[in-house]
Amino acid sequence: MKTLSVLLLTAVAAAGVPLQAQAQQERVWRCGNEYTNNATVAQQRGCKIMEGGNLTIVQGTRPVASAAPAAGGTAVRSPAGSPRVEGTDQRARDGEARSVLEAELRKAQERQTQLLRDYNNGEPEKQGSESKNYQKYLDRVAEMKAEIARNESDIAGLQREIGRLPAVNR
Repeated sequence: MKTLSVLLLTAVAAAGVPLQAQAQQERVWRCGNEYTNNATVAQQRGCKIMEGGNLTIVQGTRPVASAAPAAGGTAVRSPAGSPRVEGTDQRARDGEARSVLEAELRKAQERQTQLLRDYNNGEPEKQGSESKNYQKYLDRVAEMKAEIARNESDIAGLQREIGRLPAVNR
């Protein structure tokens, strides 16, 4: 019984080897920027056979030709399939966005004023145990300086966003 199993496995393994070798010897032709494994198409188009290693082709997307932008600026288009918003609705949305951004900007500017007041040109008042532990004081001063820099960055970002919004017609 064991001999029959070994013979069966040997026969199956031997039968599988030619199939694998045949699959690995499939020919690929290059026709300009295209590839094919169809011999008749390759002969009709005068393609060249590819020799050597494996070939992997990843299908890409074709760029969409865009219309020329309007004179004096760049055209901003919404993605295909996005809902169309009426002009009055869009102006209302822009106005709301502007008011939210301006409110955030005011908060950030007030926060910056307070941070600068507390920082006191790099010499804030010492608190509690900082008089005994000077390193603790230096660490707090460094944190304050970093927080001022972050807040300045936030203010600059808010101002850029407000600048990107369309002008308000008043």
